[in-house]
This record gives sequence, structure tokens and C-alpha cells, in this order.
Amino acid sequence: MSRKYGIVFSIVQENKPLPGCTVSGELLPGVICFSLAKGTDISAERYPVPILQYSLSGYTELSCREDGKKATTGQGEAILKEAGKDIAVKAETDSVYLEIALGKEGIMNSSIKAGEVFKLKDLVPYADGKIVNMDVISNDAMKFVVMSFDKGCALTEHAAPGDAIIFALDGEGVIGYEGTDHPIKAGENFRFAKGGLHSVKATERFKMALLLTVN
Repeated sequence: MSRKYGIVFSIVQENKPLPGCTVSGELLPGVICFSLAKGTDISAERYPVPILQYSLSGYTELSCREDGKKATTGQGEAILKEAGKDIAVKAETDSVYLEIALGKEGIMNSSIKAGEVFKLKDLVPYADGKIVNMDVISNDAMKFVVMSFDKGCALTEHAAPGDAIIFALDGEGVIGYEGTDHPIKAGENFRFAKGGLHSVKATERFKMALLLTVN
């Protein structure tokens, strides 16, 4: 996968599905990006740890062999796939999604229930004059956090302890990175290198997810 640091970019645009094919590649350690052409599928697979599937574009249908349950995820939605169950994925449209492994010693937020589709941006509310954050996944190697910023709220400049990617979920903000400001809006991405000095400010109310490696 491309390692573009310090610019606003689109994971979806960089991983457009190829006709009749499924394509996958590592985005970060423990995070795989999949692009599936319409009508293609990933046959039922069983994982030793829970997997969070996060849809960046298109619609995919998940089906569980054990209980016959099905669920469809669309852009901005996610679902937790249980460990030890055979789950297949079929692309109803051209689709791009991430699989994020919880890890054997990882912690998943208790508000997220396996098999239930949810929107990342709905996990945290806005609060007047405040920043709200929720750890979705936390383990020794990774954190996946969702944050909301009221207009004008900001994180002061600090260094990233590992490689990190921002997913803008709602509204607009500005990412400061190594002395340069980068406007960002819902649907766009930004990548930090380990040690990269960065800040975040909400120019309007703003929600984002941060996927951070810890190393």
C-alpha cells in the first residue's frame, strides 16, 4: 500500500476495484484493505480473533455459515466479525473496506456488539466546547479511536508515537503537519509518520477516526 505522509488523500481512490477481481493489501500492521468488484466474493473464513470490518465505499453482504445470519454494510458503516465463526463477504457493488484485527490481548469497546452494523460517526456525540473520544479497539500494537470536535476545538501540536491514518467522518477540520496546514473534510484521509508533529482543529464541527500503530 502507498505510504503518503503529510497530504490529504483518499484510500478509496487509491484502491479502486478491478473488474472481476478481489484485491487486498496491508495498510498498517493488523489492518488489511480490500477492494472487491461487484459480484465478487471472499469465501467463508474463520479468524482466531475478532475482526472489525469498516466499509469505505460500496455495499457488501456478510453471511455467517453457523447461524445463517446476513448483514449488509455500506459506506461509513462497520460490523464486528466474531472469532471462530465462518463468515463470507460478497460485494453487492464495487466496494472498498478495511479489516482491523483486534488481537488476542486486545480490548473492544463494550458498546459494540458482534454482528450489528453501526456507523463510526454515530459512536460519539458532539459536546459544546469540547472534544469527545472513544477507544473502539485497543491492543499492544494498535489503537482505533473515534473523536468529535466542537467548532474551534483543537488538539495542540504533538508527535505521533507510531504510523497513523485519519479518517474524516463528518464536518471539516484542519490537520497541521510539520508546519503546514491541510484542510480535510468527510471522506478524506491523512497519514502521519512516526514522530511526525501534528495538530487537529475543527473549522466546523468535526468527527474523525484515528488508526494508530503503537511501536
